[in-house]
Amino acid sequence: MKKNLVLLGMMAVGKTTLGKIVAKKQKSQFVDTDSCIEEKNSMTIKEIFKKKGEKFFRREEEKQVLKTLQKENCVIALGGGAFMNKNLRENILKNNVSIWLDVDIKTLIDRVKWNKKRPLLNDENNSTKLKKIYAERKNIYRLANHKINCDKLKKYEIVEKIIAIYEKH
Repeated sequence: MKKNLVLLGMMAVGKTTLGKIVAKKQKSQFVDTDSCIEEKNSMTIKEIFKKKGEKFFRREEEKQVLKTLQKENCVIALGGGAFMNKNLRENILKNNVSIWLDVDIKTLIDRVKWNKKRPLLNDENNSTKLKKIYAERKNIYRLANHKINCDKLKKYEIVEKIIAIYEKH
């Protein structure tokens, strides 16, 4: 009976990409909570934000994350804002291994530049908005059990670090 591994951090940091690789190597189930919400609502996150609002999305997110946390031996990729929810954060910190994947803000700006799927980034001022979101979230992200600074690391190096941390628990 192994604890869940929860990957958190800003949008475009690589939670899903890295989580899938880690899950495969660990022979664990991978769960992307945003994908589950999209599937359940038959809409993209961006459409949910547009048609039903952020409040609706955050309620769906809370339900989905709590449901996912009841499983065991999963690698879970959270949406960028999920860890901001106090109830989710307390549940994650209680019985799971959480890792904050962090990258330099310039890297994030480069990664989201061409991505039109991000509901909180939908105008020309994305770099300003991204800096603001990061500034608001980083002190909460710091509460995670572990942090990996992913700058200057290759994908496989990050995966190795994640697995090394996870296997200590």
